[in-house]
Order: sequence, then C-alpha cells, then structure tokens
Amino acid sequence: MAPSPVEVVTYRPELREHFERLNRLWIEKDFRVEGSDEASFADPHGMFVASGGEVFFALVDGQVLGTCALKREDAASFELCKMAVAPEARGRDLGDVLMRAALATARERGAKRMHLVTNSALGPALGLYRKHGFVVKRSGPEIARETGYSRADVEMAVTL
Repeated sequence: MAPSPVEVVTYRPELREHFERLNRLWIEKDFRVEGSDEASFADPHGMFVASGGEVFFALVDGQVLGTCALKREDAASFELCKMAVAPEARGRDLGDVLMRAALATARERGAKRMHLVTNSALGPALGLYRKHGFVVKRSGPEIARETGYSRADVEMAVTL
C-alpha cells in the first residue's frame, strides 16, 4: 500500500499545542528548553505570523507529524525556526516537505535569503539543510551568545 500523502497547512490556533509538543520532543532529548523557546510555544502566531512569517504543519491522515516556522527578519530575509518531525515519522520526507513549503513561501513573500541556527550534533538536520542549499556561514560558541540559544553553534544560510 502506498504511504498516505502529506498535507501542509499554515498556522491555526487549534494546532498551537502540536507546535509545542513536537519541538519539546527534540529539544528535551538532547538540550534544554530555554526562555525564547517558551515564548514561541506560548504564542507562535505573535512570534512568527503576526510579523510577516508563518508556521507550517505537516499532516498525515489528519495527524500532525511535523512543523517549522519562518520568522521575518527584514524585507529580504527570513529565519527558519523550530523544524521538528515526530520520531515515529522520521525517514518519511516530512522535513523535505516542510522545507519546500518554507522556501516557497519565503520566495513568494519577496525574500532573497533565509538563514537558521542549529547545533553541530544534529546530523540529520544538517543533512536536510544542506540538501536544500544551505551552507555553513560560521560556527562556534559566539552564536549561542548572540542568539540566546545555548544549543546554537552553527549558522547556515541559503540565497533564494
């Protein structure tokens, strides 16, 4: 039997809990939830959508199995934030589907660049980002100090 199709939808208030649930899973596995994480969990609409960004959800058979967010930086750039796929759904290309939606939306909204911060220990995530054209711009502990995320040690970007 063929796998069920993935549907990508944008933010709706009733999906907020899934944004938090999926992101807590990966963060708490290897890191700790920080203040800026809590702020985005409490109000993803205010943190991302209200300022011109977006929050995406990947649904399979009505189940929310993945999410990511775009944060508007300025007229020409977005930050990709909070990419998460449920452990039981990894390997099903949900990250690719979410990434394509985020890149397409950023382009449609006039962006010329997208960047993200991540951690060098997150091999599958780094592979996903590279697959979609992101390149490492810099790495090191200064990224954590600048972003306020103690787990951040790699900055990547892609030209759109």
